This record gives sequence, C-alpha cells and structure tokens, in this order.
Amino acid sequence: MKKFNVLFVAVMLFVGATGFVNAQSKIAHINTTDLVEAMPEMKSAQGQLEKLQKTYDTEIKAMSKELQAKITQYDAEAANKTEEENRKRIEEVQGMQNNIGAYRQQALQDLQKKEVDLFQPVLEKAKNAIQKVARGLGFQYVLDSSQGTGVILSDGKDLMAEVKKELGI
Repeated sequence: MKKFNVLFVAVMLFVGATGFVNAQSKIAHINTTDLVEAMPEMKSAQGQLEKLQKTYDTEIKAMSKELQAKITQYDAEAANKTEEENRKRIEEVQGMQNNIGAYRQQALQDLQKKEVDLFQPVLEKAKNAIQKVARGLGFQYVLDSSQGTGVILSDGKDLMAEVKKELGI
C-alpha cells in the first residue's frame, strides 16, 4: 500500500510537471502594431481619414480667412461708423469666431468617429486571423509584443509570418 501511495504521488508529480512544461510551450507572441500597419486595409483607412481631415482643414482655413477679411474691413471702417454699428460688428465677429470654434470641435468629433468606424473592422480582421492561426498551431495564449505593451522578452514563437500568410499580405 505504501508503494502504491509513493507511485501515485510520483505519477501526479510527473503529470503536473508535464502539464506545466506543456503550458509553457502554448504561449506565442505577435507585434500587432506591425501587423496592422502592414495590412492594405489599414493603409486605405488612413488615406480616407487623411482626406477627410484635409477637407475639414480647408474649410476651417476658408472660414478663418473670411473672418480675418471681416475684421480688417471693420477695423478700417470703424471710424466712420456709429457706436451702435461698431458694437453690432463686434458681435458679428465674435459670432463668427464662435462658429469656427464649434465647427473645429465638431470636425474633431467627426474625425474620431470616422477613425473608429474605419479602424475597427481592420483590427477585428487582424484579431480573427491571429486567433485562427494560434488555434491552428495549438497555442492557448498570444501576447502582444508591440512596443510598450509590457512584454519584455519574446523569445517564444512569433506568429507574424503565419498571420500575414493567413491575411494574404
């Protein structure tokens, strides 16, 4: 009976140690930043976002130019106008400044929303490809080895080549 207990403990330790070793080998890593930047969909999304940003920038510059022209005109004519007219002109200029500020704020919100709308499908596609490859190769965990993510040493299996192959890039 004592031999059976010793044998049982030895088998349990062996199984535990084997399980620990196997668990260690079921971890891989990938630099998701590099992967996403290499995806053609991301380049296309960035191009669309830059185009939209340029459109907003052009509109804001046009509004600012119009405002500056009004200020210059009103300054030049101020001496020939009544105090009431000058007060109304100052209010008009302030209203234009407020409109430009509101438009700029709305443009930033629109750009942030568009960024999420464009990038989310790309990130989801990358995540799905990583999961598919990792599961296919038998990995239980995949760490992100992008700069600043907390992975200090990444000597394990790098899935980048397999995931790029899965994505066709």
